[in-house]
Parts: sequence; C-alpha cells; structure tokens
Amino acid sequence: MLVSLCDLQAQVNLFPDQWRPLVLTNGCFDLLHVGHVRYLQSARQMGRSLVVGLNSDRSVRQLKGNTRPFIPEQERAEVLSALAVVSAVVIFSETTADRLISSLRPDVYVKGGDYQPENLPEWATLRQYQIPFQTIAIEVSTSTSAIAKRICEAMAGSELWAEGQSGAP
Repeated sequence: MLVSLCDLQAQVNLFPDQWRPLVLTNGCFDLLHVGHVRYLQSARQMGRSLVVGLNSDRSVRQLKGNTRPFIPEQERAEVLSALAVVSAVVIFSETTADRLISSLRPDVYVKGGDYQPENLPEWATLRQYQIPFQTIAIEVSTSTSAIAKRICEAMAGSELWAEGQSGAP
C-alpha cells in the first residue's frame, strides 16, 4: 500500500500490534530485479511489518544523475506495493532516509550488505534514536545500473536500434 508518511505514522501509533516490530528500508528500486526481491524478503523476516521508503524521482536524479529513474515513482511504488512482503511504501523526496527514521522510529533499519556504518548517511540518526542497524548479504550480484548497461550494449549492437537512431524507416 502506498501511503503518506503522516498517514503511516498515525496507523503505526493507533495499531502498534499490527506494525511492530517495524522494519524500515529505503532505496530507489528502479528496474526491480531478483536481488531487490530477495533483499526485501530477508528484511521482512526481521519484523512484523516492512516499510519501504522509496526515493522520489527528484531524489533519484540527485543520487543517480539526470538519466534516472527509468521508471516513474508512482509505478515503482505500485510494483513494490504488490509484493506480499511489503507492508507499506512511502515516497520521500530527500536523498537520505533521516526524516523517515525520525518519524517512524523503526525497530530495525535495514540496508544491503554493501553498506556499513561508516558509509551509511543515516548512521547519526540511527545512533541518536538508538535504532539497530542490520545489513543483508547480497545474494545476487546485480544492479539496476548493470542491467541498464547490458540493455544499452545489446541495443547498440542491434540493427533495429541502429536504424532507429539514423532516422531510417
């Protein structure tokens, strides 16, 4: 379910037994792939509910450059919301999840195994609120950027792509 941060805070406060322990993660989730799915499945096992903070289109551009995201935020949110392990999706416009952490006070904050406290932008906020930080090992070594690169390379070698680029019919 796609929900505003304000509405989610109210739900968690009114019905803590339905939400806690609450696991929070965040990311761009542009071109959802099996690595994302396995990561989210593992994260959900750490609590009763899993909230995904989804970077807005604007924040994805700030983090990844002007060619991203490939998929608009509303569509990314819809795909994530359709996953059985995801309890709620909140779109946020900042480049870090500090505001989500401060507002929701999750019982655990989860990121992929490529993050450590020293390279985690939200580390100070987690420490401030004494929120545990967990990493999940990367099972499938793939990324949206790697998938995009493979698609571009495949298209560059394609006759149809070459015809489309030259303006030929």
